[in-house]
Amino acid sequence: MMKKLLSIVSAITGENDKKKIEGTVVLMKKNVLDFNDFNASVLDRVHELFGQGVSLQLVSAVHGDPANGLQGKIGKPAYLEDWITTITSLTAGESAFKVTFDWDEEIGEPGAFIIRNNHHSEFYLRTLTLEDVPGRGRIHFVCNSWVYPAEHYKTDRVFFTNQTYLPSETPRPLRKYREGELLKEWDRVYDYAYYNDLGNPDRDLKYARPVLGGSTKYPYPRRGRTGRPLSEKYPNTESRLPLVMSLNIYVPRDERFGHLKMSDFLAYALKSIVQFLLPEFEALCGITPTEFDSFQDVLDLYEGGIKVPEGPLLDKIKDNIPLEMLKELVRTDGEHLFKFPMPQVIKEDKSAWRTDEEFAREMLAGLNPVVIRLLQEFPPKSKLDPEVYGNQNSSITKEHIENHLDDLTINQAMEKKRLFILDHHDVFMPYLRRINTTSTKTYASRTLLFLKDDGTLKPLAIELSLPHPNGDKLGAVNKVYTPAEDGVEGSIWQLAKAYAAVNDSGYHQLLSHWLNTHAAIEPFVIATNRQLSVLHPIHKLLHPHFRDTMNINALARQILINAGGVVESTVFPSKYAMEMSSVVYKDWVLTEQALPADLIKRGMAVEDSEAPHGLRLLIDDYPYAVDGLEIWSAIETWVKEYCSFYYKTDEMVQKDSELQSWWKEVREEGHGDKKDEPWWPKMHTVKELIETCTIIIWVASALHAAVNFGQYPYAGYLPNRPTISRRFMPEEGTPEYEELKSNPDKAFLKTITAQLQTLLGISLIEVLSRHSSDEVYLGQRDTPEWTLDTTPLKAFEKFGRKLADIEERIIDRNGNERFKNRVGPVKIPYTLLYPTSEAGRH
Repeated sequence: MMKKLLSIVSAITGENDKKKIEGTVVLMKKNVLDFNDFNASVLDRVHELFGQGVSLQLVSAVHGDPANGLQGKIGKPAYLEDWITTITSLTAGESAFKVTFDWDEEIGEPGAFIIRNNHHSEFYLRTLTLEDVPGRGRIHFVCNSWVYPAEHYKTDRVFFTNQTYLPSETPRPLRKYREGELLKEWDRVYDYAYYNDLGNPDRDLKYARPVLGGSTKYPYPRRGRTGRPLSEKYPNTESRLPLVMSLNIYVPRDERFGHLKMSDFLAYALKSIVQFLLPEFEALCGITPTEFDSFQDVLDLYEGGIKVPEGPLLDKIKDNIPLEMLKELVRTDGEHLFKFPMPQVIKEDKSAWRTDEEFAREMLAGLNPVVIRLLQEFPPKSKLDPEVYGNQNSSITKEHIENHLDDLTINQAMEKKRLFILDHHDVFMPYLRRINTTSTKTYASRTLLFLKDDGTLKPLAIELSLPHPNGDKLGAVNKVYTPAEDGVEGSIWQLAKAYAAVNDSGYHQLLSHWLNTHAAIEPFVIATNRQLSVLHPIHKLLHPHFRDTMNINALARQILINAGGVVESTVFPSKYAMEMSSVVYKDWVLTEQALPADLIKRGMAVEDSEAPHGLRLLIDDYPYAVDGLEIWSAIETWVKEYCSFYYKTDEMVQKDSELQSWWKEVREEGHGDKKDEPWWPKMHTVKELIETCTIIIWVASALHAAVNFGQYPYAGYLPNRPTISRRFMPEEGTPEYEELKSNPDKAFLKTITAQLQTLLGISLIEVLSRHSSDEVYLGQRDTPEWTLDTTPLKAFEKFGRKLADIEERIIDRNGNERFKNRVGPVKIPYTLLYPTSEAGRH
């Protein structure tokens, strides 16, 4: 109707004689994404009939309007056509709409457009493409943003062409629009807050947790502000959403999962399992839901599944788990089994995980290959304050290990750089007394390893330490265990490895994964959206790597890392988990997140100008480092070529107002508790910009992949990577020791993670390891026209080709039997840093 009225008016006024510019708008309607919100759809059609459609106006990049402060001249409104007749398929998908602009010579070259949504509901605007623009030909606008009804905005939404401009180079008519676009409102507010939303003292004081961030005692990166009110009774704590509302936690609308990710996102199901089904699971697992009796019981989780009888439990599962998730968890053959995919670590061989070689290999090629370091002094020394903690140094002696060094003395082995350590002692010892008051019973561990002639590592000794029962100042009580294969000594050695793995699992989940690749990146996401325009080259460079970060982190605060949440239930530091990660953040240094700097700091590499990437690895066959350095180098080259195109001189970096505001805000707000640290790059040179952007991309892509996507393959089988231990090492003369002699497998399973916690843990790991079906990998973009500049586009193509070559080399290395650490006894090839395939997402 609207279109007919316009055509009649045009005929009368002679408008039809003017040149027209044809355009195509690609968008997704809200009803597509909300599983067909028919109310929204019907209301939109009503609005359309009354002429309240979606209007677009072109903005000139070359001609200012004197009446509007010389801002770009604005063209006449044009309306989306065929909204009603464009049928949206029932599955989520995009729709294309025509739009026809009257060409106005005074517009000249369009640099932006204003859009007004007069509909009842929002839509996701992907792109606008104009054809045959006089003097320009085709012009493309990349939008990728939700557009809400106009009544929600004080200022109209503006989108720009895929040009890239430094602030000072922005065409004058577009400058005010560029500044205005950064002032986000309504569904697009990006701001900072402390982690004051983990606790829930309103529910019960046992759920109170310290505020992380804003203090010297508990420093922390900032999170995205949600706008929820503070608790009335506990004004330091933000009120929490009811659990069933978890998916509604505020994140800026453009940061929320796309429709594919949302339907894939299994944490929703995990929440249902953990919170709604816990009592039923306890009933299901029997009166004592805490034990597996044998390793076969554990294997039954994967080979058979857990029978879920008809009745209230199954009904509750169906009520609380989305359909697509139910298909994942419950077999469709009528058996109603909870089932889990077979983890790779037991796929080829059910017992290879128990070997010493595999235990050590996973420190180089498992899911936490970022902690092992060169042993620099023997015996290992603690850095904990002796005034507070007494003597915390190691009790490992040369007698424990010297017979296992392939005829070398300890001094010779250290000189040849063949002794290594996995050291979790200092991180956990200050918390151990408190942790062991919970159902957890565990130790702080040190594991010593020797590099053999064939390039593999063998464990030499594991030291398990407890705080002195009569007080911290009396130091640690240490016990050293050495390898054994048979009898009760062999069983005790298996348990010692399990306690070391419990430490490593906690460190991995809280620090290597959560703190370093999730929490530490969120301030960069917020600052980028607040301070860098979408036109800015650094926004275009970094933005793809921030996808889903804020949404995942928000959901984590709601159901995973919160008081009483999944992590506290399934990882050994329990209610001290997040507090501990804050203490470790005190030592966080941005520049040390660079892979070369990290390897040098841990003594795993030395600078060598003759070696590839300028580094010589001390363990040649260190799969994470070998593959990682190739990817680091490719990222660095790409970032250097990209940044050097836009910044010809250091002065251009210094005079870039948006860039300097961004960097100031990252330091002073996002990582505000560390704002006075001397190590921050000053952001005065192109070199500093390149280094910083390379680190951000590395952490958000490759490093995250390395510590995330190995979780289910390695830890999905809990005996290999237990997350909790429930009793101490059996002592001679006790019933537990006798059980260890008579039924070592049962004793092992009684000591590590309980059955119920195993179910939760496997669910959590499966969720975190999952790729979404619309994943965008390193070296890819969701649109090929993300910039108009040909030099960066060619550099990006070269980057993509280089990553494909790296992947071929990784595959070759995995197939080379000389590299024993790449596949190992469990026969899992190291694929976590595949750049472009399903195995490792970047």
